[in-house]
Amino acid sequence: MIGLPLEELQSAIRDAPKPVIAKVRGYAIGGGHVLALLCDLTLAAESARFGQVGPKVGSVDPGFGTAYMARVIGEKKAREVWYLCRQYTAAEAVQMGLANKAVPDDELDAEVDRWCAEILEKSPTALELAKRSFNADTAHIAGISSLGLKAVSLFYGTEESQEGVRAFQEKRKPKFRD
Repeated sequence: MIGLPLEELQSAIRDAPKPVIAKVRGYAIGGGHVLALLCDLTLAAESARFGQVGPKVGSVDPGFGTAYMARVIGEKKAREVWYLCRQYTAAEAVQMGLANKAVPDDELDAEVDRWCAEILEKSPTALELAKRSFNADTAHIAGISSLGLKAVSLFYGTEESQEGVRAFQEKRKPKFRD
């Protein structure tokens, strides 16, 4: 996966004919949060943390990370996640709909194995058709994402975005405004 362009990685998750399960142990912040969101199912250790940092560092995911998140957790909550850049516990992620289940840290691997075993008992064709049906409803977001990611790549060349990166690296608050 290293070096795989973001759009291709997102498409690989959505286009895989089988359900994709995100196993979150630790931090799912920023891009990792969006990838967990895109997976069909998300299981989290109780110590996991979910959230966004984009606006804190001069970035944003203008497609699946925003539009699809709004579809999953509601627009008001998605705006909170992006505008405030807070971190949420695994239990809060479950309550919002960002994760399916939170389990004690030492039980996460076994829980993922149980979910996989249950899925493997089901009709692969029926599962693929269900996944394609779910994705059809949000397929238009891929176009929004492509356009938005191009805009973000242009934004990364601005002083505002570069200040966000410098501040992050220097462990200080960014000075986006004079």
